[in-house]
Amino acid sequence: MKKLIVAFIFMVFGLLSQAQNPDDVVGVWINPKATGKIKIFRTGEFFYGNLVWIDKPLDEKGNPKLDDKNPDPTKRNRKIQGLLMLTGFTFDASEKYWQNGKIYDATSGTTYSCKMTMTDKNSLQIRGYVGISLIGRSETWKRVE
Repeated sequence: MKKLIVAFIFMVFGLLSQAQNPDDVVGVWINPKATGKIKIFRTGEFFYGNLVWIDKPLDEKGNPKLDDKNPDPTKRNRKIQGLLMLTGFTFDASEKYWQNGKIYDATSGTTYSCKMTMTDKNSLQIRGYVGISLIGRSETWKRVE
């Protein structure tokens, strides 16, 4: 019985210790389909993420893929690789997640509200949504660096 209680205490402690530090999210993450890697970094109190690698960086003509679905015509000549995909996240210490950010989907040219939650030190749940968090989609990214 003592072993069970000790194991339970360690499990609870482990859950409570996750994402205690705002900088826990900093690093390089890969999406579930392994088609892109995003480097999350901190500037001041805000967190951002650049698309640092994509599995197919070139189009069918051998040219770098461009942000051609962007609703802003002046941004359609930007290369996809290197784009700022995550912007303006802040860490909520009481809830232990990153909130108030935006995520850009270059395949559709759409920007969504977003929040990020670490489920463990190497798993990051990304929730993109419109309006309220209930109307959206989640996926889990894995840490690679």
